[in-house]
Amino acid sequence: MIRWILITILTVGVVGAGIWGYQEHQDKNAVLIQAENNYQRAFHELSFNMDLMHDKIGTVLAMNTRKQLSPELANIWRITSEAHSDVGQLPLALLPFNKTEEFLYDIGDFTYRTAIRDLEKEPLSEDEVKHLEKLYEQSGTINNELRKVQHMVLENNLRWMDVQLALATNDQQGDNTIIDGFKTVEKTVSGYEEGNSGPSITGVSNESNDFKGITGEKISEGDAKEIARKLFNVKEKQKITVAKSGKGADVPTYSVSYNKGDKNAYADLSEKGGHPLTLMVSRPVEDSKISLYEGIEKSQSFIEQLKFPEMDLIQSSQYERVGVYTFVPVQDDVRIFPDSIQIKVALDNGDVIAMSAKDYFSNHQERTLPDPSYSEEEAREKVNPSVDIQEQHLAVIENDLNEEVLCYEFLGTMGNETYRIFINAENGQEEKVEKLKAAEMKFAESV
Repeated sequence: MIRWILITILTVGVVGAGIWGYQEHQDKNAVLIQAENNYQRAFHELSFNMDLMHDKIGTVLAMNTRKQLSPELANIWRITSEAHSDVGQLPLALLPFNKTEEFLYDIGDFTYRTAIRDLEKEPLSEDEVKHLEKLYEQSGTINNELRKVQHMVLENNLRWMDVQLALATNDQQGDNTIIDGFKTVEKTVSGYEEGNSGPSITGVSNESNDFKGITGEKISEGDAKEIARKLFNVKEKQKITVAKSGKGADVPTYSVSYNKGDKNAYADLSEKGGHPLTLMVSRPVEDSKISLYEGIEKSQSFIEQLKFPEMDLIQSSQYERVGVYTFVPVQDDVRIFPDSIQIKVALDNGDVIAMSAKDYFSNHQERTLPDPSYSEEEAREKVNPSVDIQEQHLAVIENDLNEEVLCYEFLGTMGNETYRIFINAENGQEEKVEKLKAAEMKFAESV
């Protein structure tokens, strides 16, 4: 009897130790996953901010009015501060990266000092413009190197925890692709002379407006599943998970998700009307078999299926094997930029793998549009004469004060870059300047 009691106690002890060990293992994994996620987020935000900073410097070079220069320069200063913060969150303490940090500091210092002075009384000098051109060139080079690292991280599923371990142990044998990439960035910056650092879709909505575009009757969870099946392109018998938003949400929604093999899909549907606010489909995207232009046709067909009104394509870009397209509705031949929709198309088979329509449903309504006080010819005279205008439209955008204004939208080129420039149709002021992206470059397999 005593023997069986001892065996029972021992068995319970072994099982308890096993459970405790498993929980400890799970807790440790959770901490490691959280750290890895933080590193990945900081790195991709750094790459994004460097890309954005490069674009904003190019935007400043295309501006023709001093009123817009100060806020744009201040914006560059803010972006460099965020890039500094991103670098500080990466496990690079043991890796010399001071030259790149100094480069970011010098850009921030220059743009801040320039932004706070009165540019009406003391406009940018010729030397300062040349300096900005140099910064634009250099930031573009650094951005390309970072994008190479980003490509390798995504392509090979590299982990930042391995980078931290390699730096801490001075491991020369492991796969240090990320470390080598950052050393290349640092070497690139070091190649610049010390004296060099001397002296989003524009006009779209910046804030929620109570989802004015959501109409229709409330839908049930069953209705949400049926809408999701069509969005995810899955068969009737396959499982769709539905969760309703809690109290306090900006708009009541159903969150629907699907998982099978390598395909994971997620969407937010408004409870009122069952409108898709966001859509994300994660799956391996194979080599491109359709062109960026053919992707436009796929995205337009998708918009028509969802019964959106007449839409104009305002931008298309290719990122590796994915086409990204931005559309805006048209009212009385005027493009309404605050009501934009973004769509991603996989260029291997033309599937829509992402959509964001929150701006559209936040803002869409019939607007009372004013008549232009300036003619198109008068507005053209306000554009930088170095820009070769290719086409023009009337458009409604949101200015820096989040006010909707009627503008002339001019698309033109300067050098090898393409710009979208908005001139206020009521007062002739230059409201916004945006440098448009070309198709993303494809990087080699090694850094």
